[in-house]
Amino acid sequence: MSYARSDDVRDRLTQFRENLSAEVRVHTGEEFLIFQDRKDIHWGEQWKKRIEESLDEATFLVPIVTPSFFKSTACRKELQQFLLWERKVERDDLILPVYYVDCPLLNDKEKCARDELAQVIAACHYADWRDLRFEPFTSPHVWRSLADIAVQIRAALERMQSSGKTGVQRPDLGVTHRTAQESSLLQERDVETISQGAETTRRPSAKTEPPTRVVDPWHRGDHPTITEAIKAANPGDRIIVRPGLYEEGLIINKPLEIIGEGELDAIVVQVKGKDAVLFQTTMGRMVNLTLRQMGGGEWFGVDIAQGRLELEGCDISSQSLACVAIHNGADPRLRRNQIHDGKQSGIYVYEDGQGTLEDNDIFGNANAGVAIKTGGNPTVRRNRIHDGKQSGIVVYEDGQGTLEGNDIFGNANTGVTITTGGNPTMRRNRIHDGKSSGIYVYENGQGTLEDNDIFGNANAGVTIKTGGNPTVRRNRITKNGYEAVWVYEAGGGTIEDNDLRDNAEGAWDVSEDSMQNLKRARNKE
Repeated sequence: MSYARSDDVRDRLTQFRENLSAEVRVHTGEEFLIFQDRKDIHWGEQWKKRIEESLDEATFLVPIVTPSFFKSTACRKELQQFLLWERKVERDDLILPVYYVDCPLLNDKEKCARDELAQVIAACHYADWRDLRFEPFTSPHVWRSLADIAVQIRAALERMQSSGKTGVQRPDLGVTHRTAQESSLLQERDVETISQGAETTRRPSAKTEPPTRVVDPWHRGDHPTITEAIKAANPGDRIIVRPGLYEEGLIINKPLEIIGEGELDAIVVQVKGKDAVLFQTTMGRMVNLTLRQMGGGEWFGVDIAQGRLELEGCDISSQSLACVAIHNGADPRLRRNQIHDGKQSGIYVYEDGQGTLEDNDIFGNANAGVAIKTGGNPTVRRNRIHDGKQSGIVVYEDGQGTLEGNDIFGNANTGVTITTGGNPTMRRNRIHDGKSSGIYVYENGQGTLEDNDIFGNANAGVTIKTGGNPTVRRNRITKNGYEAVWVYEAGGGTIEDNDLRDNAEGAWDVSEDSMQNLKRARNKE
């Protein structure tokens, strides 16, 4: 995906990329990775390497067309390089523009005629997101557009597999054709001459969207219950759920999309004596649903027992066990959900569970916001984990995990607890305003804690005891209620290059039996 980074306002383009990748996977049954430069690397060199090493791979360029795109030297270079590669592999259907913000350059015929790359974009069919960019990603209109693009990508992939000939028609992204007036912008493109009349002779590819089943409790759709729709659906089908109260536990045992249509709080799945959702298949997707487990035994809100479930924009609670459980090697993607008021943890990752948990709001849970144990190893990134009745995150019994960029605050116990062989990697988190220590490492807990901000906690910033042995490096541990670092009862660790200033009781409190276990270097005190 080629775009100007300044256009990724509130990560909208990042979400577009993630959702398009998921949509193509639904249509093809295979992983479809979309590269996005978010770290200011030399993207042109990445393309050069990829093109030289992967000429036989199916590769697309998705330019996000905005005024900033045309002003970006990097974006223009990407497009130029891709055009050369497209010509080399004798294709002309691999550039799939998304028209995201209205561009005066494309609207002005004379200016466009003087800009070779603007002519290239003008010659393409495009997906028109100039209005859709204001819609939430839970909108059915957005998903239909994503499905249109995914279908065209699939068609291009199929053509690539079946024919290596030149002159393959560029896929019609289906959403918008240029008018006759706009068609006058078409110019000569390298060795191919595109006439003004070419627009009328191109035929759009047939749309083959996945079969869609509509669930409506008023019997105005295909099915009155979600369970009935799941039973009737074939793998790969899409189920649209209209507003209503659905008192049923969902068992998802085939690859499906289940998408709520309407306001989140109006589409409610709730059940007592069962999991609200039991996911036990290879892949699937659930979007814009309120999922409530109402008690009646030991049940999860969402039990992800295998595969990759994409769980997005949902509201999840549980009056029994954890709101979400991830185990048995399952590797889901949880994004932009509200996960709250669990009778135990918010998210419970155990027995080799994995997963990527991003941009969720996790709050008000009776145990930890996120609990990781017994080989659990998720990536926990950019979440708000707050106002829990115990710790924000607990890593224990040989749990692992990569915890990055989270905001962990206002929890009744520690911000993060690491114990009994837990060994997470923590970077760039904010851990603050908790009612106890910021981070508590004990009973042989380990961990690598780097570049975190740990401040405003009622007790010490970092507390280590009874065999705890973390590496604490380049953190800012300030303004805590006691010391920056408190080590006692034979605790230890490596504490270096940290800012330990401005804590109520100073930088250190180290017991005599911990001195020999502690390595300290280059800290600001």
